[in-house]
Amino acid sequence: MTAFRIALRVLRRDRRTRTSAILMGVGVAVATGLMLVLVSLPGAAQARVDRAAWQEPSAADFVGEAGGTPMSMSVSEDVHGDHTITRVDVAAHDASEISEIALPPGIDRFPGPGEVLMSPALRELSADLPASVLADRYPGEVVGTLGADALTHPDQLAVLVGHTEAEMGSMAMQVFGFGQPGDAWDPTLDLLAGVGVVVLLVPSLVLVASAARLTASRREQRLAALRLAGATPRQVVGMVAGENAIAAAGGALLGLALTPLARWAASHVPWGGGTWQASDFATSPLLTLAVVVTIPLLVLAAAVVGLWRVVRSPLGAARSERPRRPHWVRLLALPLSGLVFFLVLRNLSDAVGIVLLLGALALIIASSMLIGPFVTAAVGALFARSWRRPSMLLAGRRLRHDPKGAYRASAGVVLAVFTGSMALTVLPSIETLAGSSSPFRDSVLYVNADADATAVAERADAALARYGIEERAERIATAELQVDGRGEQAFVVECETAGRLLRVDLGDACANPGVAVTGPPELVEGAAVASGPEPAIDLPEGTPVHEVGSETGRIALPPLIDPAVLPEGVEPEPSIVAVPVTAENADVVRTALAGAANGLPVESVPTRLASQQAELDDLRRVTVIGLVAAALLSGCSAAITTAGSVMDRRRSFGALMAAGTPVRVLGRALRAEAAAP
Repeated sequence: MTAFRIALRVLRRDRRTRTSAILMGVGVAVATGLMLVLVSLPGAAQARVDRAAWQEPSAADFVGEAGGTPMSMSVSEDVHGDHTITRVDVAAHDASEISEIALPPGIDRFPGPGEVLMSPALRELSADLPASVLADRYPGEVVGTLGADALTHPDQLAVLVGHTEAEMGSMAMQVFGFGQPGDAWDPTLDLLAGVGVVVLLVPSLVLVASAARLTASRREQRLAALRLAGATPRQVVGMVAGENAIAAAGGALLGLALTPLARWAASHVPWGGGTWQASDFATSPLLTLAVVVTIPLLVLAAAVVGLWRVVRSPLGAARSERPRRPHWVRLLALPLSGLVFFLVLRNLSDAVGIVLLLGALALIIASSMLIGPFVTAAVGALFARSWRRPSMLLAGRRLRHDPKGAYRASAGVVLAVFTGSMALTVLPSIETLAGSSSPFRDSVLYVNADADATAVAERADAALARYGIEERAERIATAELQVDGRGEQAFVVECETAGRLLRVDLGDACANPGVAVTGPPELVEGAAVASGPEPAIDLPEGTPVHEVGSETGRIALPPLIDPAVLPEGVEPEPSIVAVPVTAENADVVRTALAGAANGLPVESVPTRLASQQAELDDLRRVTVIGLVAAALLSGCSAAITTAGSVMDRRRSFGALMAAGTPVRVLGRALRAEAAAP
């Protein structure tokens, strides 16, 4: 109790100690608030995925181990303008067992044939548009609304459409129930959340350490004097704990009070086409308490560990003897942690592998804390040997004398630069992967309907006629072109139709129908054609083979076989339905195709590119937010450490100024100390 009272008296009487306590409280508040948001990221990501589990094909019950009811299911993405619509089509195999189907949270009924459930946002959007533009894509009567627990975000556009089993077609999945919360996993979102925690956790700890070591030199001298005067190590530790506990506890409580504001801001960060629900970032009381208690304890631990020299050698601390220089062995930390990272990366397989990868990334980030002081000491020695200005000499002496303390001021900046460099390296690599390998033109909508292509095309033609659209659905058959035992898919399509639908420059190939390939014609000499399970039959002798070009130059188009040159006995069935569109009728044609496809995805090149661009925009956005957070942490850490350094050396600066050293020289020295590490 005596030690604590002394600490309180020091805080009341000493203005510099009081100032350092305020700065420490601010640093702890920033670290606590950010840490509470960081620890909520994995839970927020999982909460979002759990709500959308029923929309994930991979999360559906394919086995029926829980005694589920058999049903057909198809999941696809639809688009309208810049909006993405998640569509789920279902059909119960036995209408009498509909009541036994386990419904996900937020869905109060299973839609029967001709029934539709829409999200509130989609219902409002479709009501404002002509039926031929949007609503007719989902045939049936809207009988209910999807609740908030069934949507990834409040404004998600989602629809659940009921059918008969016959309407679903052959490509529908046969499952025994919807995916339930806990069945789905989004590796991208989980990985980003984990990387965010790891990348920002270390700067947060650096900020905590910087706050704990504020005015450390001056405190060491004061406590060393008390030790020499007879104070026991326990009393000295008690005084330090008392000084830091007040500021750390106050800062932690302030950070806790500001956390709802930080979570509110985080919930408005767009991801996957929408924001987050406010409850996503909630943490359990136990986890919140653990963070609020752990951070002040880390501050106290860092402050107490810093007293080791005072406890062991109070006379050396009182004389401000030079600490031991960092050893070169520290340099081994980075290559060793990098080796661990690449070994884990090469063997990455499942969720456990991702956790190990994040741990290896944390090792790389933490290794900079070991290497930094050694590099700082080396830079200080260089300054001291090659100085041309007094400010460089002062900075070099300071960096050599206390490299750990000097590096602490810039550690956050180093980590922020590392984070930015990593992001600027990875993002361009991801952007190069964007693109579409579809052979269809940008102005073509198509459906891969397989055996249902003829029925889909007939229904689409009827809808197009009803909407007054002159275009009709084109049917494209597929066959296997075999050469020397190797087979690849080929389109069976007339030359004129191929020119209108595909990104191919046919040149003069249409004048003499045959086989068109984008590679050398010799590659298909002696080819045979197979359709379905029947054995392949050789192409007629003398079949023309034309070398044609792709209009993009990047896409290898499948071989094109004109129906006129097919061998007898080969009659491939249509499997792709395609319709060319214009900017004016694109939405109406999509409605016709979507209504006819009964849940099969309606695809196009612009749709694929827009989806990829949206994902890249999300990555860029979270990267910028992460860099801003890292910059905030590094700025707070550098400001607190620099302020503490100035207060620690107030007497030294006063002596230099009294000896005639200009203030601008001291300013240059401080800037060099901060910038060099």
